[in-house]
Amino acid sequence: MQETIDIRVTPKVAGEPMLLKADLSNRLGVDANAIKHITIIRRSIDARQRQVMVNLSLKVYINELPDNTSLVRPVDYRPVDGSRQAIVVGAGPAGLFAALRLIELGIKPILLERGKDVDSRRKDMAAIAREGVVDPDSNYCFGEGGAGAYSDGKLYTRSKKRGSVDKILHIFAQHGASEDILVDAHPHIGTDKLPDVIKAMRETIIRCGGEVHFATKVTDLIIENGEVKGVTVADGSTFLGPVILATGHSARDVYRMLHSRGVGMEPKGLAIGVRLEHPQQLIDRLRYHSKEGRGKYLPAAEYTMLTRVDNRAVYSFCMCPGG
Repeated sequence: MQETIDIRVTPKVAGEPMLLKADLSNRLGVDANAIKHITIIRRSIDARQRQVMVNLSLKVYINELPDNTSLVRPVDYRPVDGSRQAIVVGAGPAGLFAALRLIELGIKPILLERGKDVDSRRKDMAAIAREGVVDPDSNYCFGEGGAGAYSDGKLYTRSKKRGSVDKILHIFAQHGASEDILVDAHPHIGTDKLPDVIKAMRETIIRCGGEVHFATKVTDLIIENGEVKGVTVADGSTFLGPVILATGHSARDVYRMLHSRGVGMEPKGLAIGVRLEHPQQLIDRLRYHSKEGRGKYLPAAEYTMLTRVDNRAVYSFCMCPGG
């Protein structure tokens, strides 16, 4: 028998499996030994009151075990060798997910990235910090994984306009991210883990018959009779097929090229950010109402800020665990 239940418990109960089982035993009126497995479906921290609580959505298995304990709903990526192809320019998140979506649709993606692979980028970014030397095509903005690959790897959005992001989170988990991102209210992969997830996504693209080309800078579109037929790259070679531009906001040369070619563009709203730093211990003490901070059972605390100035929104975007 399976029971789905929403409960509100202390951090200690949420963090200790035996205490959680005992709590569920009382709530459901069953022997604790009859509870064979507990799957956490959703988890969030409520720190609005002095007593911090944890909200849990659970699936409880009574006198039976689940057939599969994984929460991941994997996408079935099938071979696209010999299929018609499309060009994806940029291997940031938009480009990687565009390539994977093309595979779902039975189209072979040709992914072109001006920068280097996610591991090789490390040396170039180290050169920026230590020597002040910037590779214009391999840096914090350009390279596999895009600007977010080494920017703490957060996954959080307030936007509901574009629909559910659940599928995106499941694809990340399918490629090695912790299943916690499917459970936590504010999912977080982490910079230390994200490069391996990105590489796994690349391997899926290649395994299915797609192509990934690094150090391949697109310099022009091939346009015939008003229709885009492909792209030209820096060494003069061409790639033919419909084109998806996933170049990010930093690729100014791409936008200049598009303007010179008469491609219609429209401006997008831009948010300007500043970095604010507070010690994590201070945030923990304030958010969790405790001089001891978060203690053993609570994660690093977060906070957000929202106000309006001259009728314009001013808001915090995301927070790095660690302060």
